[in-house]
Amino acid sequence: MKKYRICTNCVMDSSDPAINFDKKGICSHCNSFYSKTLPYWKKLLNENSLAELKKDIILRRSNKSSYDCLIGLSGGIDSSYLVHLAVKELKLKPLVFHVDSGWNSNIASNNIEKLIDKLNLDLYTEVINWKEMRDVQLSFFKSGVPHIDAPQDYAFFATLYKFASKFKIQTILTGANFSTECIRNPVDWMYYQSDDVQLRNIQKKFGTLKLKNFPKTHILWHKLYLPYIKKIKVIRPLNYFNYEKEEAKNLLIKNYGWKPYPQKHFESRFTSFYEGFWLYERFGYDVRRVQLSSLVLTKQISREKALNILLEPPLEKKKINLEKQFISDKLRINVELLDKFFYLPKKTYRDYPNQAFLYKLGSSIFKFLGLEIGGKG
Repeated sequence: MKKYRICTNCVMDSSDPAINFDKKGICSHCNSFYSKTLPYWKKLLNENSLAELKKDIILRRSNKSSYDCLIGLSGGIDSSYLVHLAVKELKLKPLVFHVDSGWNSNIASNNIEKLIDKLNLDLYTEVINWKEMRDVQLSFFKSGVPHIDAPQDYAFFATLYKFASKFKIQTILTGANFSTECIRNPVDWMYYQSDDVQLRNIQKKFGTLKLKNFPKTHILWHKLYLPYIKKIKVIRPLNYFNYEKEEAKNLLIKNYGWKPYPQKHFESRFTSFYEGFWLYERFGYDVRRVQLSSLVLTKQISREKALNILLEPPLEKKKINLEKQFISDKLRINVELLDKFFYLPKKTYRDYPNQAFLYKLGSSIFKFLGLEIGGKG
């Protein structure tokens, strides 16, 4: 059995099967951040970056569109602050896009509504066919893989890119950033969300429905066709200045009545259950390690504080039963069946047909050409 180790610099540990440690006990995530991500990031952090970014977005605007860009809004802190930044600081006219996969928390819905109303923005909401969404979600439970949240993320990415292409919007702004996400979730914890081959195979093997309306994407479509043929560019504006999580949160609360979540990504009821209970209890994967380690590396919290946070489980025991009941009711199964899923043999993405080799090959090529920094290998 592999000996337990924890990084001496952040709080990532050997629960990541691919992690390595140097002679000082510093993990491969930290070393990658210092040697690759940080130097690249520093180049973006200059006085005129945001001004230059605005010019680029305006120049890219299609004559066929009345919007400067498209922003996917979940109601979480990063995407919410991005909307504020785009309108108030960059003076852009974005079309705000939201994918309703059926799992929105009330807080998320209220946050979205407050931002849209206060900033007087146009919001387009794509509602995923719930009958199909429910069936795919159950298929992933039955498959035994850790990444049971993949259908929700898959639907978001597939729909977002399709929408941008259909409505001639040349620029997509995303809240992804180095400041709070410089360490990414290990592939063994959360496999690539847009692997159509794996999603369709798991659905075919365990599902009861043939997917007719469920969104569809493909790595070659969104990594090659859209950016290089259709010239749709994805930009991460939060990387162009010193984005501080607490400052952003306080600004949103003060200006919009925005309400925070107990943990990053908990704007989705399913993600809250998945990250706070399912991954943690069934697989021993604590995604807070990734989130907190990112904040440690960007000096937003101390390693000691991160370790103290990890002493407590992500979800209180009394809340777990409530969440299990909610998920079961929503999926129209009983809690006993959900518990049976919990004790199924553990599988990984490798146990089902997948396109991992394409992701790894593409990542290597893009990193070699300087087109991609960080992310999953």
